[in-house]
Amino acid sequence: MWGEDDMTKSTRTINRREFSTSLAASAAMLTFPNIMAARAKNKPNVLVIMSDEHDPAVSGCYGDRMAQTPHLDRLAQNGVVFDGCYTNSPLCVPSRLSFTSGKYCSRAGAWNNDCWLPSDDYPSLPRIMNAAGCESFLAGKMHYDPSRRYGFTELYPASTNQSQKTGRGGRRKADEERVNHESWKSRSSDFRVGDSSNVMKHDWLVTQNSVDFLSRRRKDDKPFFLLAGYLSPHFPLIAPEKYASRYAEKIAMPDIPAGHLDDLPLNYKHLRMGFGAVDATPEQVKKGRELYWGFVNWFDDQLGQLLAALERSGLAQNTLVVYTSDHGENKGDHGLWWKNCMFQAAARVPLVIRWPERWRGGQRRAGVCSLVDAVQTIAEIGGADVPEDWNGNSLAPWMDDPQTKWKDCAVSEYYAHNIASGFTMLRQGNYKYVYHCRMDENHGPERELYDLQTDPIEFDNLAAQPDRQKQMEEMHAMLIKEIGRDPEETEQICRADYARGYDR
Repeated sequence: MWGEDDMTKSTRTINRREFSTSLAASAAMLTFPNIMAARAKNKPNVLVIMSDEHDPAVSGCYGDRMAQTPHLDRLAQNGVVFDGCYTNSPLCVPSRLSFTSGKYCSRAGAWNNDCWLPSDDYPSLPRIMNAAGCESFLAGKMHYDPSRRYGFTELYPASTNQSQKTGRGGRRKADEERVNHESWKSRSSDFRVGDSSNVMKHDWLVTQNSVDFLSRRRKDDKPFFLLAGYLSPHFPLIAPEKYASRYAEKIAMPDIPAGHLDDLPLNYKHLRMGFGAVDATPEQVKKGRELYWGFVNWFDDQLGQLLAALERSGLAQNTLVVYTSDHGENKGDHGLWWKNCMFQAAARVPLVIRWPERWRGGQRRAGVCSLVDAVQTIAEIGGADVPEDWNGNSLAPWMDDPQTKWKDCAVSEYYAHNIASGFTMLRQGNYKYVYHCRMDENHGPERELYDLQTDPIEFDNLAAQPDRQKQMEEMHAMLIKEIGRDPEETEQICRADYARGYDR
């Protein structure tokens, strides 16, 4: 996949230069282990808890009066809650590889769920934390290839880190109208009450192994960086009766105005067809939503067990706890399910950070940030040196003082499956701009622009209004500056990489 061809030769050279620079920076850090170990003295432990597919709107601390999430709410009461945090890609592997590499997914070649980082020794968050005198451990899902752990020591073999990556992918044709009826039939058949599932079995192991790890950790051990990667509340939406019954007949149906589905960007229409969501019946939507709320409730109890173990260990006071998710869940909003788009339910993620030694609880930050900012924060608190070509900015100064000037922007990208072209989002202040790349000579590009202050549910696309053109031009220029290239160029690199795949 890292070979040359005429279409991407110049850009591939840039990618390699970025890669070489990062490796050089990482090697320089590793040359001074004694210095780094000294820096680590008295540094906090770091516990990152990453769920899968959690829309923050479905939790008490984000304003849902129906959701029962007492453990997350307690963490929020004792920490800092970020109301405008975004994933850097609304899909599992690109989001998690972006988090691992500290870069936007397009800059790391993380296009879809069949991708990896260029090498196992690629500069990564666990690797720079190790260089700073920390010990990095992984419990559960990060969706890595079996040959790569990027600096993590895995606590137990996890099936979610065992799928071999091919690097390949594809696109739907712009005028394709094929509906994947089997996809919806298969996934909706698992909208049911049940006491066990592969997701629950996986997450029980995550909790069990993380709790065991914390019980054996001592205050005079080296600082740890533990990432507990959960699968819930990702589908299949199977929730035990104890949890599902709490939401029966209590969850409102999605609000979809007349004509809204016809006005969706073409890529989102492809998502509805590609996942078969056009077949969803009102009964299925109702049941799926009730079960999703129940499954979030189930996950919250796993979170509670893990946080209780941290308290019992005696390490909580000097442990930075970060709770987030790799992306959200549409749950029928805008006629969409799963993630894969830039609407709030899919692209916004929860972010709660607690460290009693430095920040008092009960605080909120309303500005915009993303998960690469969380990565920079973890690195700063852990005393790690961050490669110069990483994205994001540390949130620590903003948490120290809410009046600190903050950039108030975020970028998210999607170049994966069931679309006809990739698209990229810039959230800045109250506005969200989404650019859909050209699909072929007859289709695209398309744009979305929403004022989230007056239109928080994103029904009123302002992109066609003449008085918004200058604003979109400015936001597009900012998007290019932040990522380092135009999305149209990124789309061509992605397509070339998909066609080439990996030479294993």
